[in-house]
Amino acid sequence: MEWMKPEVLLGSVVYALAGVLIFWLSFLVIDKLTPYNLWLEIVEKQNRALALVVAAMSLGICIIVAAAIH
Repeated sequence: MEWMKPEVLLGSVVYALAGVLIFWLSFLVIDKLTPYNLWLEIVEKQNRALALVVAAMSLGICIIVAAAIH
């Protein structure tokens, strides 16, 4: 029951929030670097190819963030 200790639980929450924040910031940077609005292209114009590229990019960023935090 090591994971139920308050300091372990708090550390997990802090690292999870840090990972989400880093992912969100990196997504915003990528969105600004591209010549078009990613959200508009994916949601309103239904650009599936761009959605797959963004999904792959998101997974890559998440894996890098998780490895850096771990």
